[in-house]
Amino acid sequence: MKAVSRTAQAVRASTTLAVDSLAKQMKADGLDVVGFGTGEPDFRTPENINQAGIEAINAGKTKYTPAAGIIPLRKAIAEQLKAEGLDYDYTQIVIASGAKHSLYIALSAITNPGDEIILPAPYWVSYYEMIKMTGGTPVIVNAEEKQGFKISAEQLEAAVTDKTKCFMLNNPSNPTGMLYTKDELKAIVDVCVKYDLYIIADEIYYKLVYDGLEFTSVASFGDDVKERTLLINGVSKSYAMTGWRIGYCACNKQLAKIMSNFLSHSTGAPSTISQWAAVEAITGPQDTIEDMRKAFLQRRDYIVKRMNEIEGVSCIVPNGAFYVMMNIEKLIGRTLGGKLIENDDDFAVAFLEKALVAVVPCSGFGAKNFVRWSYAASMENIEKGLNRLEKFLSE
Repeated sequence: MKAVSRTAQAVRASTTLAVDSLAKQMKADGLDVVGFGTGEPDFRTPENINQAGIEAINAGKTKYTPAAGIIPLRKAIAEQLKAEGLDYDYTQIVIASGAKHSLYIALSAITNPGDEIILPAPYWVSYYEMIKMTGGTPVIVNAEEKQGFKISAEQLEAAVTDKTKCFMLNNPSNPTGMLYTKDELKAIVDVCVKYDLYIIADEIYYKLVYDGLEFTSVASFGDDVKERTLLINGVSKSYAMTGWRIGYCACNKQLAKIMSNFLSHSTGAPSTISQWAAVEAITGPQDTIEDMRKAFLQRRDYIVKRMNEIEGVSCIVPNGAFYVMMNIEKLIGRTLGGKLIENDDDFAVAFLEKALVAVVPCSGFGAKNFVRWSYAASMENIEKGLNRLEKFLSE
């Protein structure tokens, strides 16, 4: 047989989904596994949104839509962005099957073979793979824990070459939960404008910010920045709609047209039913967002306090999203659960097999000797998981 695609063969499986899959299999086998792997709110989709989906079915809104998505949804997103200080016409909004898909289409629209894409680490594992899948070359810039997991403008500028096409930023961040301030962002976008770089700004967690901190969109720094920004967002996190698969990109009209053409020959538009449900999510009552944010804040405070009280591990306080990065450097070289811990992958496997707790090793996120916990889980499960961690380490 002829060889398969070298590009496809080089793609690694998602670390997050692999851990979640194993945990679910163990649960199916009757084991009491507590999962902190996937970034998925444990709340139900709000009932008004569910009802909008049902009404769409009953009204026969189940046919093909334009490749860029239904106009009412694109207009609703444009109005929401305008209310937040970002002026986009609905023709600049392109709907795709989740923010992950929007990121892939955005990279496809701008990347030529060999283009360098600067990616701060720790990064969401799929960014790295998507860059390679679209023909780009990931250029990693490391942000250490002592920097608050945030790169500086000086680090960014030092990584720019004549091959650099784009800078990717997730703010607030998955996996770190850290938030760039307005001043930090301003310094970074100034570098991007100076070197004529595109900016892919994944702001999917922008409504989940804590401690009175203020979120600033990359696209808010004037027309020069906005013109080169591909703003990615969606309804998965803020509205607990992960399975509905609705994301979007807001960008200049040329890029919006290119992305729409790409979609027309690949997936087409997302589920029509999901699009109508997303209209309700964006235009309907918004109180459930704040309710969820407050619940995540309570969970964050608990998990951070408990984790820093357990000998051998530590974490810094995340500013947003629903993740915490647990530092396990002090555990390297120890034997836990009968297994020598040489890295974060070893720890995650031993912790799952022996303590029945699923966390994500962060080597796949560009951060060795850290594991990510998602606190998009019930307080009961968070307490149970931390109790098991304490016991696992003490034994």
